[in-house]
Amino acid sequence: MKKHILLSLVALGFVFASCDDYLDINYDPTAPSEKDLTSDLIFPAVEMNLASSYGNYLRIVGGYYSQHFAQSFGTSNYLDYSKFTMSATRSSSLAYSQTNLLVLNNLKTVLKKAEEKEDWGTYLAATVIRAFTYQVMVDCYGELPYTEALDENNPTPKYDDGKTIYEGVLAEIDNALSKVSATDLVCTNFLFPNERASVWIQFANALKLKLLMRMSGVADVQSQLDALVAEGNFPTEDIAFTDCWIDESGKMSPYYAEEFSSKWGSTQINVIANIAIIGTMQTDAYTDPRLAAFYEKNGAGKYTGGVSGTNFGATKTYKSDYWCRPKASFDMPVYLISMPEIEFFLAEYYAKKGSHDVAAEHYAAAITASFDEFGVTGAEANIAQNPYDKDNYKKSIGIAKWIALAGTNNYEAWCELRRLDYPAFGSVQGSDIYNVVNDTYKPEVYAPGTLYTPIEYFGLLGANKVLERFPYAESSSARNSNAPAFPGYDVPVFWGK
Repeated sequence: MKKHILLSLVALGFVFASCDDYLDINYDPTAPSEKDLTSDLIFPAVEMNLASSYGNYLRIVGGYYSQHFAQSFGTSNYLDYSKFTMSATRSSSLAYSQTNLLVLNNLKTVLKKAEEKEDWGTYLAATVIRAFTYQVMVDCYGELPYTEALDENNPTPKYDDGKTIYEGVLAEIDNALSKVSATDLVCTNFLFPNERASVWIQFANALKLKLLMRMSGVADVQSQLDALVAEGNFPTEDIAFTDCWIDESGKMSPYYAEEFSSKWGSTQINVIANIAIIGTMQTDAYTDPRLAAFYEKNGAGKYTGGVSGTNFGATKTYKSDYWCRPKASFDMPVYLISMPEIEFFLAEYYAKKGSHDVAAEHYAAAITASFDEFGVTGAEANIAQNPYDKDNYKKSIGIAKWIALAGTNNYEAWCELRRLDYPAFGSVQGSDIYNVVNDTYKPEVYAPGTLYTPIEYFGLLGANKVLERFPYAESSSARNSNAPAFPGYDVPVFWGK
């Protein structure tokens, strides 16, 4: 496996003047002491650590669990993910520890300094990133330390349930919003360089929309949603780390650096497209124009997708150049919340209220925004091909969102298919699509818009089930007497129940 990008606080030893410098991980022995650190120094490093974990590791994991990705010929780096597995050790360093030590722990300092100076623009920005990080971790693990977390004097913090954490970070966001003005300044950052707090207010509202919509199936949050939607102050463009990546080692967009760049000295191919997404976007009757934006053609100039639960190790025919790969570039964005996601959430909000005409408008706006993200034409034809169905709006929204997120945020696709239950499992199994013994590949048997059980799958999960959660991270639970018993791989996190 190629070396993972890990941008830590050693980057804080410089007073930077450009994006290039913030990405420099060389250590400076003249680094300032902790008391001399400023939010302008800390916050960009926090953002890059979030981008590294969320935009790389969790994107890869989410791609396998949502069946956007399959494992390439002969390699085994992510074959366990392809079988819908996860260990307490594997997620520990790159998901849990990195976000706790290098994101949440450092945000404590930013928040403290901002509050002392009544720097409410920076306070809001740090609060939003903190809330976003906790949302991501709840959606992975279900339960984790929150109310007693990040206390160096408490090595055994209690685990809070996911609903408590969601409610807690929503309250934190509302508190920060009550203090800030749209014209307030914000410390140096990558998301919105040279912008005032107004854009962070919009980001905060978009995050609140996501949190509340995920809670809406298990908690009464209607009044909060009504007020938020009535205000209507949402972002007008994707929230993403853009224009901050350089075609140099350690400075490229993390997912590209991990899986597509040879600058680490490796040319190994792991991630290929999955038949589920290829077979859904390309049928006999219709080819989604976004397919060319999301995936490269294979060596023969065709779009082909691998099958979950195998790496074709014994094949004579279906080797690496047979499969197509996701498109990627050194400067590709790391999306936090995209415009299609916001519009899909609004479509669902109105659908639940029975306002299906308005829901259909937001559904169409979501698909159009997805096409616009990649400069692709043909949105109207796609909407006509896949119309909003008021009688099964979850299916319409779930499958359309799953497709849109294939090109931008595979992790959130995994979250949403667990919540909306679409795409659902069909009757076809992975072993029906590819027979390992006979080396026969039959992509035509795949049913578009469905998931399928991997050829080999995690026995503790079972057939026709997607992994619902990670086991508690080893770095969090191994020595914590307050860590609860793991409920099981097939037990949904709180919003999926």
